[in-house]
Amino acid sequence: MGKLYVVGIGPGGKEHMTLKALETIHQCEVIVGYTFYIELIRDLVQGKRVIRTGMMGEIERCKMAVEETVKGFDTCIISTGDAGLYGMAGPILELAKDLEVEVIPGVTSSFCAAAEVGAPIMHDFCTISLSDLMTPWEMIEKRLHRAADGDFTIALYNPKSKGRSEHIKKAISIISEYKSPSTPVALVKNAGRAGNEKRIVTLGTIDYDFIDMMTVVLIGNSNTFIEKGRMITPRGYSR
Repeated sequence: MGKLYVVGIGPGGKEHMTLKALETIHQCEVIVGYTFYIELIRDLVQGKRVIRTGMMGEIERCKMAVEETVKGFDTCIISTGDAGLYGMAGPILELAKDLEVEVIPGVTSSFCAAAEVGAPIMHDFCTISLSDLMTPWEMIEKRLHRAADGDFTIALYNPKSKGRSEHIKKAISIISEYKSPSTPVALVKNAGRAGNEKRIVTLGTIDYDFIDMMTVVLIGNSNTFIEKGRMITPRGYSR
């Protein structure tokens, strides 16, 4: 029986992958992943057995990875960002109870996006996905209220798609009940990979047309400020 690895490949660029992730992909015989993710590491999987599935094929991918491992192949299933955050680590550990599994952490998109615009998550922060495919919208709204009321810096994932274009507007409306319109906000599209674009705006001047599914929205706390084009959330260190 082989060993199953769940690998976070970071936001997409090879330069943001950990050495452990690179080594694991190199040593595995079988690579399993969403088609878009496989394309991001195309040069790393030459000569390997590659299994791809389309969007919404998460459990199918996990089952395929388990099957290949049971056959005796060291197998790697990949996720962008960190595999333990909205990734495949959870489903794999639920399905592969009798297998040896190792989770390889990766750089999540909110970290990469934050680094590109300054230091907006220097203090306590939280991530909230606006996708209601697996989480009821009522629960998402509840979490938005709690996070905004707690004055967290908030990273919004999956903010907008063709099927739910209004979710981001609803989320910002909720957050605006607790935060000032002048609160700094960073919009980072394709963080850490080709097609990268970023804008620093405020809660009251968000460009909703700029936001898409590949955008991370970083909303500051009450102390966050903008200086020389960078978004900074102070931790409180004395100068």
